[in-house]
Amino acid sequence: MGFSLARAARDLGAQVTVVSGPTCVGASRGLKVVWVVTAREMHRAVLSHYRKSDVIISAAAVGDWRFDRTSSKKIKKTGKPLRLTLLPNPDIIADVARRLGRLGGAGGRRANGKGSTKLLVGFALETFRRLAHAREKLKGKGLDVIVANGPRSLGLGRARITILDRWGGNRAYPSMKKHRAAEEILNYIQGFF
Repeated sequence: MGFSLARAARDLGAQVTVVSGPTCVGASRGLKVVWVVTAREMHRAVLSHYRKSDVIISAAAVGDWRFDRTSSKKIKKTGKPLRLTLLPNPDIIADVARRLGRLGGAGGRRANGKGSTKLLVGFALETFRRLAHAREKLKGKGLDVIVANGPRSLGLGRARITILDRWGGNRAYPSMKKHRAAEEILNYIQGFF
């Protein structure tokens, strides 16, 4: 979905920077791609690029957890239980919102009254109570727009999305090809400029 959004934005004339983890989807001409491997690398890369952007779209399904420790050697099976400690990964879009004064403060307002000088867009992949959880994320992460979808869209060429915004907008779409969903998301976003 991230590369579909990037290509659609490029086709609309935007200068696009994509921060991407490992994927089988190749980059396209006209996109600046910053390749990362871990969630923490993605966090650092996004924080080093967001200031140059008018719209920040966080479409990645970044792992919520990471191992406390890693081993450079194989951990041999001993017959005893193996205990793992997981630590939370940073919340990338919430950290961008925090730096923009969206969390813990009111944040700036646009001339049109619709938010800060940057538009923050997130995704909510939910398995149940999709819209309720998406609304919670919209508010809790300081977003302007959130795209709710389900796990069936992972790894497929199609997506069924609902777009919500912090001003009460709510638009549901039928299942469609991801490139078409990306176009619909960007059409929705353009309404704020």
